[in-house]
This record gives sequence, C-alpha cells and structure tokens, in this order.
Amino acid sequence: MKSLYLRIWLTVVAALALFALASGWLLQRHLDQERVRSDAQMAERMAAWGELLQGSLPEAWESPQAQAEALKEWSRRLRLPLALDAPGGSRIGASDSYLRREVEPGGLSRAVAIRLDDGRTLWLVRPGGRKAREVETVESPPGNVPMIADGSRAIVGAERPGFGGAPPDRSTFLGLPVALPPDWPASLSLLLLLSLLFLGVAAGAWPVVRSLTRRLESLQQGVEAFGAGALHHRVKAEGSDEVAAVAQSFNRAAERIETLVQTHQRLLANASHELRSPLARLRMAVEMYESAGPAQRAALKTEIDTNVSELDALVEEVLLSSRLDAGAAVDLGEQVDLIALLAEEAARVAVPLSGEHDAVQGNERLLRRAVRNLLENARRYAGDEVNLQVVSAPEPGHVDIRVCDRGPGVPADQREKIFEPFYRMPGHAEREGGVGLGLSLVRQIAHAHRGRVFCEPNPGGGSCFVIRLPQS
Repeated sequence: MKSLYLRIWLTVVAALALFALASGWLLQRHLDQERVRSDAQMAERMAAWGELLQGSLPEAWESPQAQAEALKEWSRRLRLPLALDAPGGSRIGASDSYLRREVEPGGLSRAVAIRLDDGRTLWLVRPGGRKAREVETVESPPGNVPMIADGSRAIVGAERPGFGGAPPDRSTFLGLPVALPPDWPASLSLLLLLSLLFLGVAAGAWPVVRSLTRRLESLQQGVEAFGAGALHHRVKAEGSDEVAAVAQSFNRAAERIETLVQTHQRLLANASHELRSPLARLRMAVEMYESAGPAQRAALKTEIDTNVSELDALVEEVLLSSRLDAGAAVDLGEQVDLIALLAEEAARVAVPLSGEHDAVQGNERLLRRAVRNLLENARRYAGDEVNLQVVSAPEPGHVDIRVCDRGPGVPADQREKIFEPFYRMPGHAEREGGVGLGLSLVRQIAHAHRGRVFCEPNPGGGSCFVIRLPQS
C-alpha cells in the first residue's frame, strides 16, 4: 500500500478494533461471571425463603383462613408477593401484592413455585430483574430444602441484586431514542455499542489522518519541484508540530541552496569575465614576444609575469571564496596571536601598527588573508597614507582590526556594495587593478569567525575598514 494516510488510518482502525474486541470480551466475561454469581445468590435466597415459610406457616390441616392470614403477614414482613395453593391445586390464600400482580399484564412472569413437604405449593414473585424462564416444580428433596426444576438452588434468569424492580430501559441509547426488541440479548446490545463506537472513532480519525498526510504530500511535491530546478519554490509551514518543523527546515535549506547556487552562478560568470582581460593581454604578449627586440622582450616578460600573477591570484581567490560559500569545515580552534600576525603583515607592506591586544580564537591563515587583502586594497587606493590599528570594540567582548587610509573615500551608498563579489566602484576598475574579490573574501572570513566587516569614513578624509571579531 503506497498511500501513507491509508496505512496510518488502517493502523488506527485496526488498533481500535482489537481494543474494542478485547474490551467487549472482557466485559462480557465479567457480566457472565456476575450473572452466575447473582443467580446463585438469588437461588440461595429463594431457597431460604421457602425453608423459612415452610417452617413458619400453619400446618396443612389447620383452617385455610389461618393459613391465609399467616401468609399475608409473612408477605408483609418479607415484602414479597406470596400465594399458597392446597395439594389439590385450589388457592388457599394470596397477599394483596400478589393479587395485584395477577391482574397486571405479565405481572406473574417472575413467579416461582416451591413444592412444600406436605403437598402444598408456595408461589413467590422474584424481586426485580428480567423474566424468569418457565420451570416446573418438583418434589422437595430430603432435608426440607425447597428446590426448583433443574435440581439446583439457582433461579434461572435471576437478576443481580440491587438492579431494582424494573427491567432495564432499552428505549434510549446515548440519550437518543432507539427501537430495540424487548427480548434483545445483552451480548448483541454490547456488540452494537462497540460497533457504533468503532464507526465513530474510525470516522473521526479519517479527517485527522488525512490532514496530516495531505501536508506530507504537499511537502513531497515541494521537494520534487525544488529538485526539478524550481529553486524559488517553498512549501507552506502550517502549525507547530513535527511536520511544520520539517517544512520550515526545508524552506531554510532551500533558501540557503538557492543563495549558494546564485552566488556560484554569479561567481562563475564574473570569474569568466575577469579571466578574459589577463588572458587576452597574456596572449598578445606571447604573440609579440617572438618578433620583439631585446628591449621589448624584457617589457613583454614583465607583462607576462604580471598577467600570470593576476590569473593565479584570481584562481586562488575564486577557490577560497567557493569553499567558504559551500560551508567547508574551517578550524577555528587556534589561539591566534593577533599582535604578532598584524605586525608581520604591517611590516610586509611598510604600514605603521598601533594598539595592543591578547590572542583571539580563530584560523590564523584566514585572518592573515583578510588583513592582507585590506592592506593591499588600501595601498592600492591611498598609496603610503595607510595605518593599521587593533583596539577594543564598542561591543563588549569584541576586538576591532582597523585599516584606515587617506584615499578618495567610499560614498555612503557604495559601502555595502563593495563587499559583493567582483564589484568595483565606477572608474576604479582599470586604474587601480585588482580582481574584485578581495573585500568579498574579507567579509566571508569575518562571517566564518562569527564576526563582521564594515566600512566607515575616516575623520579628515579617506576610509576605515573594520573587522570586528569576538575575543573567544
């Protein structure tokens, strides 16, 4: 079966059916045990009443009036409808309650006959319960213990004590009127109850299960659409359960993948564009090299070396940017001596360094690359008017690496764009050179260290590029 909602629903229904069957069997068994016990109790009670009355009523040879008066007195005491017949079958006497039962339809349906030792017949009407099955009376066995037809003390069909005098009301079910036959068996009533319960729960479980699996189907369709190339596709994340959590996780992953793919597409397009210029210059220099004189060959060799270095730097930065974009594992557990690292990079480009700070946790190679890119970018635009500082950041627990220059500065509307891959401000592309990935790599490295980089104006002119890193 391929439909998940059918499997879930059938599982619920099967579990409910097993529970209903087990509950019904246990309940029916309990009722049967209670019925046997109550029948035995009622049989003992009826036998005790018969024995009591046989020893208490006047003898058969006494006057019928005396026997009738004694019968009525015992009927009042026991609160039982009683009647007494002579050995020949004629009525000796009956209590008022017994006479009323005689005129009522079905009033004597629960009457039980007990044959006394002297031949008289004592009639008792069982209190409460269902109709008793008709039994024939037999001679009482020795011991003066009245018995009924099946030879046992049990009264067939006797009701449990405490049920009251009226039969159970079967005209309603769960408060609703129903039409059940008067002799409807209790086991079938229980089966009807369990069947209605089963159908009700099964009908109620269907929309719940279908709602759940419908959301799963929507999620499946979204994943298939995304896998087919619709990277913009998202699924609805409704509710707050596990299915909604999966949908939200998918949307976050889809957004991340879409961003990565778009970034790589732009990176590939821009890298292809940037490769054309040095490759074209390199090709031209190689073609001119054979026919050039000694003086021109030296210049062409320098041009070739410059273009090769530019290609090497471009490839290296593209690969590093791709690894960082792809979320490659970066070891950030090193204790980096920030002052020593900055001193080495400042000495390499002859830039003054000021400030003091303890070590930070991160990746020394990536931090060195970020600082070097900022210093080379500043020297490219501002010449020698560059300084390097390390200070405590305004944010507690952070440190700022500041590279400030006295160059032309960065307009306010360009301060975010310059960190995008291959973006260079208008008019600076050919004059200052570069491949347009340096600042983008600085931002990626800062983000990998749970920090950030930003550009702000330098008081007195120029710009300051700030890498803000957490101290630990």
